[in-house]
Amino acid sequence: MKTILSILLLFGFFSAQTVSAQARSWKIDNYHSNIAFTINHYFTPIPGTFHDFTGTINFDPENPETGEIDIVVQVASVDTDVERRDDHLRTADFFEVETYPEMHFRSSDIRGHGDNQFTAHGLITIKDVTKEIELPFELLGVTEDVMNPGNTIAGLQGSLNLNRLDFGVGVGNFASTAVIGSDVNINIFLEVILED
Repeated sequence: MKTILSILLLFGFFSAQTVSAQARSWKIDNYHSNIAFTINHYFTPIPGTFHDFTGTINFDPENPETGEIDIVVQVASVDTDVERRDDHLRTADFFEVETYPEMHFRSSDIRGHGDNQFTAHGLITIKDVTKEIELPFELLGVTEDVMNPGNTIAGLQGSLNLNRLDFGVGVGNFASTAVIGSDVNINIFLEVILED
């Protein structure tokens, strides 16, 4: 649990670098970031990840309403550690990546709830379906990069639950049986580098 002193130091560090109420721009460090998911096969959670994603993070924890999160995932980069399954996920039975190569989330509003907790409200598009969602996330910390002096890094962690059937992923027999669960648990871990 963070002490009051550490919280004050954290926000003081950010505040010293923040100009007016404008959000700062952060670049995703893909080498230290991950978009992971789990979905049940019968009763067993099966993990997976998406390796290829890019995004824009404009964020100031003291003025979250000025920020924006915009993330694009290349669906063909799905990896469940089983090549045959991954190839199947890329077909029209599931993601149909040749027609819908990207998933996209863009926030319309970010709100703070105290203790480094935030919620990004926005639109997510998977295949040809766009829905409003809430993405809760936490600011894990901010520090100078000791390996690259002069750089500032921050950590963000978010999670959400989506029903794959709402987006037409895995329809037909995959929807009517209990073999594959409908709920997908998604965990987002981002290490970001201050750009300005």
